[in-house]
Amino acid sequence: MRGKSRLYFVPLTEAVDPVDLEDYLITHPLTMDSGPLRDLLEFPPDDIEVVYSPRECRTLVSKDKNYLKYSVLNRYHKLGTGFNPNTLDKQKERQKGLPKQIFESDEAPDGNSYQDEQDDLKRRSMSIDDTPRGSWACSIFDLKNSLPDALLPNLLDRTPNEEIDHQNDDQRKSNRHKELFALHPAPDEEEPIERLCVPEVPKEHFGQRLLVKCLSLKFEIEIEPIFASLALYDVKEKKKISENFYFDLNSEQMKGMLRPHVPPAAITTLARSAIFSITYPSQDVFLVIKLEKVLQQGDIGECAEPYMIFKEADAAKNKEKLEKLKSQAEQFCQRLGKYRMPFAWTAIHLMNIVSSAGSLERDSTEVEIGTGERTTSGDETCNLTSFRPATLTVTNFFKQEGDRLSDEDLYKFLADMRRPSSVLRRLRPITAQLKIDISPAPENPHYCLTPELLQVKLYPDSRVRPTREILEFPARDVYIPNTTYRNLLYVYPQSLNFANRQGSARNITVKVQFMYGEDPSNAMPVIFGKSSCPEFSKEAYTAVVYHNRSPDFHEEIKIKLPATLTDHHHLLFTFYHVSCQQKQNTPLETPVGYTWIPMLQNGRLKTGQFCLPVSLEKPPQAYSVLSPEVPLPGMKWVDNHKGVFNVEVVAVSSIHTQDPYLDKFFALVHALDEHMFPVRIGDMRIMENNLENELKSSISALNSSQLEPVVRFLHLLLDKLILLVVRPPVIAGQIVNLGQASFEAMASIINRLHKNLEGNQDQHGRNNLLTSYIYYVFRPGGLGGSVHYATMARSAVRPASLNLNRSRSLSNSNPDISGTPTSPDDEVRSIIGSKGLDRSNSWVNTGGPKAAPWGSNPSPSAESTQVVSTLEFWFFCFCFLLLFHEELALQWVVCSGSVREAALQQAWFFFELMVKSMVHHLYFADKLDAPRKNRFPERFMDDICALVSTIANDIVSRFQKVMAKMIERLNTSLAFFLNDLLSIMDRGFVFSLIKACYKQVSSKLYSLPNPSILVSLRLDFLRIICSHEHYVTLNLPCSLLTPPASPSPSVSSATSQSSGFSTNVQDQKIANMFELSVPFRQQHYLAGLVLTELAVILDPDAEGLFGLHKKVINMVHNLLSSHDSDPRYSDPQVKARVAMLYLPLIGVIMETVPQLYDFTETHNQRGRPSCVTIDDYESEGGSMISQTVAMAIAGTSVPQLTRPSSFLLTSTTGRQHSTFSAESSRSLLICLLWVLRNADESVLQKWFTDLSVLQLNRLLDLLYLCVSCFEYKGKKVFERMNSLTFKKSKDMRAKLEEAILGSIGARQEMVRRSRGAFGSQENLRWRKDMTHWRQNTEKAEIEHEALIDGNLATEANLIILDTLEIVVQTVSVTESKESILGGVLKVLLHSMACNQSALYLQHCFATQRALVSKFPELLFEEETEQCADLCLRLLRHCSSSISTIRSHASASLYLLMRQNFEIGNNFARVKMQVTMSLSSLVGTSQNFNEEFLRRSLKTILTYAEEDLELRETTFPDQVQDLVFNLHMILSDTVKMKEHQEDPEMLIDLMYRIAKGYQTSPDLRLTWLQNMAGKHSERSNHAESAQCLVHSAALVAEYLSMLEDRKYLPVGCVTFQNISSNVLEESAVSDDVVSPDEEGICSGKYFTEAGLVGLLEQAAASFSMAGMYEAVNEVYKVLIPIHEANRDAKKLSTIHGKLQEAFSKIVHQDGKRMFGTYFRVGFYGTKFGDLDEQEFVYKEPAITKLAEISHRLEGFYGERFGEDVVEVIKDSNPVDKCKLDPNKAYIQITYVEPYFDTYEMKDRITYFDKNYNLRRFMYCTPFTLDGRAHGELHEQFKRKTILTTSHAFPYIKTRINVSHKEEIILTPIEVAIEDMQKKTQELAFATHQDPADPKMLQMVLQGSVGTTVNQGPLEVAQVFLSEIPNDPKLFRHHNKLRLCFKDFTKRCEDALRKNKSLIGPDQKEYQRELERNYHRLKEALQPLINRKIPQLYKAVFPQSTILRTR
Repeated sequence: MRGKSRLYFVPLTEAVDPVDLEDYLITHPLTMDSGPLRDLLEFPPDDIEVVYSPRECRTLVSKDKNYLKYSVLNRYHKLGTGFNPNTLDKQKERQKGLPKQIFESDEAPDGNSYQDEQDDLKRRSMSIDDTPRGSWACSIFDLKNSLPDALLPNLLDRTPNEEIDHQNDDQRKSNRHKELFALHPAPDEEEPIERLCVPEVPKEHFGQRLLVKCLSLKFEIEIEPIFASLALYDVKEKKKISENFYFDLNSEQMKGMLRPHVPPAAITTLARSAIFSITYPSQDVFLVIKLEKVLQQGDIGECAEPYMIFKEADAAKNKEKLEKLKSQAEQFCQRLGKYRMPFAWTAIHLMNIVSSAGSLERDSTEVEIGTGERTTSGDETCNLTSFRPATLTVTNFFKQEGDRLSDEDLYKFLADMRRPSSVLRRLRPITAQLKIDISPAPENPHYCLTPELLQVKLYPDSRVRPTREILEFPARDVYIPNTTYRNLLYVYPQSLNFANRQGSARNITVKVQFMYGEDPSNAMPVIFGKSSCPEFSKEAYTAVVYHNRSPDFHEEIKIKLPATLTDHHHLLFTFYHVSCQQKQNTPLETPVGYTWIPMLQNGRLKTGQFCLPVSLEKPPQAYSVLSPEVPLPGMKWVDNHKGVFNVEVVAVSSIHTQDPYLDKFFALVHALDEHMFPVRIGDMRIMENNLENELKSSISALNSSQLEPVVRFLHLLLDKLILLVVRPPVIAGQIVNLGQASFEAMASIINRLHKNLEGNQDQHGRNNLLTSYIYYVFRPGGLGGSVHYATMARSAVRPASLNLNRSRSLSNSNPDISGTPTSPDDEVRSIIGSKGLDRSNSWVNTGGPKAAPWGSNPSPSAESTQVVSTLEFWFFCFCFLLLFHEELALQWVVCSGSVREAALQQAWFFFELMVKSMVHHLYFADKLDAPRKNRFPERFMDDICALVSTIANDIVSRFQKVMAKMIERLNTSLAFFLNDLLSIMDRGFVFSLIKACYKQVSSKLYSLPNPSILVSLRLDFLRIICSHEHYVTLNLPCSLLTPPASPSPSVSSATSQSSGFSTNVQDQKIANMFELSVPFRQQHYLAGLVLTELAVILDPDAEGLFGLHKKVINMVHNLLSSHDSDPRYSDPQVKARVAMLYLPLIGVIMETVPQLYDFTETHNQRGRPSCVTIDDYESEGGSMISQTVAMAIAGTSVPQLTRPSSFLLTSTTGRQHSTFSAESSRSLLICLLWVLRNADESVLQKWFTDLSVLQLNRLLDLLYLCVSCFEYKGKKVFERMNSLTFKKSKDMRAKLEEAILGSIGARQEMVRRSRGAFGSQENLRWRKDMTHWRQNTEKAEIEHEALIDGNLATEANLIILDTLEIVVQTVSVTESKESILGGVLKVLLHSMACNQSALYLQHCFATQRALVSKFPELLFEEETEQCADLCLRLLRHCSSSISTIRSHASASLYLLMRQNFEIGNNFARVKMQVTMSLSSLVGTSQNFNEEFLRRSLKTILTYAEEDLELRETTFPDQVQDLVFNLHMILSDTVKMKEHQEDPEMLIDLMYRIAKGYQTSPDLRLTWLQNMAGKHSERSNHAESAQCLVHSAALVAEYLSMLEDRKYLPVGCVTFQNISSNVLEESAVSDDVVSPDEEGICSGKYFTEAGLVGLLEQAAASFSMAGMYEAVNEVYKVLIPIHEANRDAKKLSTIHGKLQEAFSKIVHQDGKRMFGTYFRVGFYGTKFGDLDEQEFVYKEPAITKLAEISHRLEGFYGERFGEDVVEVIKDSNPVDKCKLDPNKAYIQITYVEPYFDTYEMKDRITYFDKNYNLRRFMYCTPFTLDGRAHGELHEQFKRKTILTTSHAFPYIKTRINVSHKEEIILTPIEVAIEDMQKKTQELAFATHQDPADPKMLQMVLQGSVGTTVNQGPLEVAQVFLSEIPNDPKLFRHHNKLRLCFKDFTKRCEDALRKNKSLIGPDQKEYQRELERNYHRLKEALQPLINRKIPQLYKAVFPQSTILRTR
């Protein structure tokens, strides 16, 4: 652990001395003979070999066989991480056959069906008040009839704990997934640094290939044969980019016309289809078609005329003319058949075809092209590999102009074609029909011929018409080395000027011949035929332009150059005049001039542009070696020897470099080969004594050569340079050392390549051309012939020829070396004896039995034995002295300056050359079996040492400079080199090199302010070295960390089943294996370096290394991942050894706990504090755990922290840790799990035993985090993630559609098509198919992702479980550290709380049961809070939809009760916890299914019934009671769930559940608070406050029982002033529990502080509700408590709030609104138990009837269907018989609070009248005949008074109506009430203060205004005009009369008041009102004054009596 690192002798920041691996292996042999462990010890015997792999040859005829081999080095590379990337496909392969893990979260029914079920339940609305808690009996009946889940066998047996553990262990470990990393996606990093790709095999270059088929050519008239050719031109580059393809589409009849002139045609010339290659496709490429015809009299225009005027349709009409034309044509064919004339041409813009073909739907597209086809322009890159094949019909041709035949003219025409107003369009076209097919060329076409006419492989039948591959002349340079033989010459006669030539020369043709001598018979048959002719001919003629003395030509003559040219080879041009008219004595052709071009000039091929003079006479003897420019004596020349003939000669050759510098170098080397002096180069003759200087200067001049030829001849060039190093030539008897010159030349060449061909590099800056050279071509032993390629593929057998020669000594390998040179014999012998033999093989092997001369090819033709000169013998002696790798190392070490820089720039190249050379040397010298220490001489080792040291120094000293990129490359090159050396050299030596590099870095790091760049380089370096395929073996996985007494453990122990460690573990300190101790780092050298890097970088004190976390973690992840998938380590014993190399990783990760990303934050569980200060961790020996973490582990409560607040908590001055990213943390944790899974359990257990409690707790912390980290996300998450990415892709899709429909430029089109978008379908179709396709693959993708994630979650959790089991065993074994069991339990519980698979849960429950049975007191005495948690988890899983989970969860729950019972004959704790858990579970869980829980309850019952042991105790009955109680709660909560949407119903249910918990105060409190919360959500603050008051009253009840404190409330009585309802909280019934019982009233609220808190909340809620008077009452209870506690601060706050409350009462007087009340009645069976129930609903203030009506109608309409629900519009009593039984009726009536007169005395204020309301009233008007309204005298009124069961406000917003009374008013009583109301209104308006004139006038108008005059007056006339007959009505009559009296009085007051308020403008209005009033008064006067005498009779006598008294 890092804390102890201070005791080490070697700090972690420095490298230790490695173990000498070779010595170690010799001194510690392993006794095992075989078996998987044996293979870990040493590299396999066939680790490296050289294999000759055949080169691919495209054509059927191949050259020499040796030329067709590559030499390839084979290593076990494919197992190293560099060549064995963990690609997606490989991951998929490893993931095959994974079982599907079942997760409850995925099994949940899909939204729809679940919703339907819910709706169904809603419709069956249930009763609320049938009995206090539903029907107990009915509930039991339900439960008894449900089915239990399967019982677990043997659950109730008393099995010893060890046996249970053993069974659990076996079950847990069976069928586990072998490879953890196969389930974990690799961290996303750019291309891993150690990745090296096998280079591509060198092969011939092709661009994008296009297949063109010529189908038919048809003119309006058919009178003569027409000849066609095709070629590609690039207008922009002004270059012809392909050779010509000649094709003949003439009918047999037409061909017949030429029979005399044409010999039989070769099949190769009959091709009609061609494959064109285009390396640089662009918008500027045209396909140009040229037509020629047989020469005839007349210029082109005349000859073309018939084609333009005659139409095929008129053939019959013009029959005679056509016949005449035909016979003329026949004559010309017979006479002039071998000459041609230009006829017509046309061009096709290639890219137009490709793009239009791409976007159309048919399989092949028909495109018709007319004259001057309009083309698009642009520089877009184009793609020819994936367009739809198109068939073109070209309809128009342009006739050729005799004076515009040159290429220059053609480019002008083509450029013009692209313009909209093309000149060509105005020309009259020749109409014809040429049909061509254009398509992408197939991969391997059959019947194909190369440009040399060789048959390409797959040529089943030579008689089939072939397809020609057309040679490309790329528009720009192509940098690809030659790999095939090509030697072609193209001759282009361009123009001739005979204007100044005397004599007749008008119809001129040029005959071209390739001659090897001067005799006319020396013409060679090497000119390729065109079409329908022999394959090769000896001459070619150009086309004739009629009557033109200065013609242009457009011919291309293609010549096959002989491999060897001499000075006599030349091109001969003969000019003829052809006479078209047949005249007497005139020959057909007359020679009119001669000229020539010699092919070689000073040994170099002569090519280029020539302007030659033309001689009038035949050239003289020996002309061919001279140039025609030389004025030969006595010759006549045209135009005074001026140049008159322009011709261009182009060579395409892999023989001729066409570069003077290369030519010179190769010529000199060749001269050395052949030993021919002097050498002629140019005008120089180089003698042997001058050769050395010339050779050196030619080597240094290579720099000046052109890049393109350098690349083409790269393989040859490098071979020759290396040859000069390996075999220094002997010149003039002296050995010349060219090593330095060659080294410099190589360095500069490869740097040129690097700079100029940047696109050609891999991620390490290695040029592909060079990598493939080294990998395949370079053959250090076989540089004899550079054409001899050497390479690397796998074959276990070495070539037989090699073994033959390996045994021979030098002299027998060459019988010709017999004589001795002038020097003494002994010297030669000593040279050969000491050095020669061991190195000789490399030469012998390549040369075979006959050694070839220096550097030449041992070619099969050189059969004759050669006599070797003395010089050559000398050379042989010396050539064996140099081995390339040794010489290279030496040159590199000694070089300096710019050469050294150049070599450093491309260090990789020299390193790789060196390695291949070393391997070849070992392989062919048979040294691969030799001990590694003896393989290489010491001086070479010194050179390597020096080289590595200086390069490391370069890296360290220059990494920050401008050179950063170069240093990065140098660093990786060095690492790859050392990686390679580990395979071939002494490994201890290589380790020491690694250490030396480390040392240089370490010493530099101390002085750096920001070390991260250098450390990053070191990480790259290390990662590459560790990617070695035998990395594990290099770490000595089987070694012991202390020198053992016996050489090795006994065989039996090593192979014993239990553990691969068993014996050797005893011999060493376990701690050493788990810490980065010096012995660990020495013996497991590379693993030690890796883990040390990890520890150092993750150290929170590490300055400036934070940015490297991801990098170093990825390195470890990458290594472990590769071990995991490596087939060599699949055996568990071997894996345990590999895991042993990483044991310190556990400690390193434990140190990082505070820095890891907090995955638990996403959970509702308490996460660990996410930010702990370092100081906490570092006290107590560096591994102290912080208080909060310790508490969390111990399970005591930790304040719930979130990240931000936790910063406030750590007030200490400790530095904050920077947290790792989630991805890095996840990678680290998966590595931890891998080690825990694969390490040997006994070793882990021993280590755990040594750990302190704090460290173990730290480990448990880590496991807790792992549980959250690898939690299964669930399909829903994957779907959501996918839909997000789909949303993003929608924009893409729109763009794509746009492109497909063609609204985007051609470039995007091309890019799009190259990505393979669905380019060819139309918009809609594409969309449909796409979405369909997408859904399918996506579904599969999601399924697959979920499958992997599920398996990962399961495996990760099982590993955690395995580890927990080991920890528990540790506790059992040591019988101490019980304190950590709480931590174990915490992890277990946390894992149960996460989303887990059924498989995991079943093992988890098994472990949990075992844990409880081993340590029962843990749960029931110490970890009480965890007991509650456990109950909650178990219950949650009891309601799982998966039966196996339920089975295990119910078994666990049952055993928990049983164990609790066995401890104390009572399981009150579990009962209490389970009951509370169920409440909170149901209250919080959304998708909770009671049906499943019911089954689990039944299962528990079943266990209780079958438990024979406890049958006689009270246990079964207690279980039954508990289960029934739970079932009851369940039923209620189920209903709650149904009414989630119905707020009133929901609160009713919660209310009822809370009522059901009358006997368990904790639970009642829980539910009251749930209700308070729900009310607050809905802004029902008054109700929320009531809930809190009830809660406080409940707490007060129980507190008063517990402690007698005067200042505390006595119980709920104290609260009656706040609410009369509160008395229901009194604990008076018999079944009340006493608060001191175990587990009762233990919550935090049952304390004084809890009570205060509740009351403060209540006050706040009352205040929000605006009920300030109630606030005062609440504080009346609070104040005494604070006074008793002398808490002045609190008191001041309270009084402040009181002041606030009272001032609000004052300010808001008359403006306060508390609520509106409605009576709601439900009628109809649909309502279930609500049927015929009446409630008073409290709604927010000013709620209109319409609003509540709309709300309820909408809500129930949604539930039952809108057509079913009806609102009854009146408030009359409802007659059930008249209602439709299938409908649901709701009657809603506005009601007002109702008070008796006596109550009004106390209810003075608005608050009084709106608080504690129990009675409400509403009125219903009616008449006796059933109408609601009638005349005044028949209008009755019904007053209904409702009394509710509780007073408003209450803890719910609707209260049942408990009592109802009705009062019926007669018409006169109705009138009295109306008049009283009017009078009251008048009085109120008159005395209002401040006065409100508007309101006053409104009321007045209503009383005395004319309009309503009838109102009061009519009432008086109806009821007061006559005295009633019925004496019962006398009182009413009188009362009404008095009312009117009062009324008139009030009217008068009001008028008076109004008068005082109005302005002058209203005077008239006032007068009007007064008039009306007087009228009214007059009319009423008689009615008011009429008294009923009967009423007064009885009164008088009494009064008199009184008086008399």
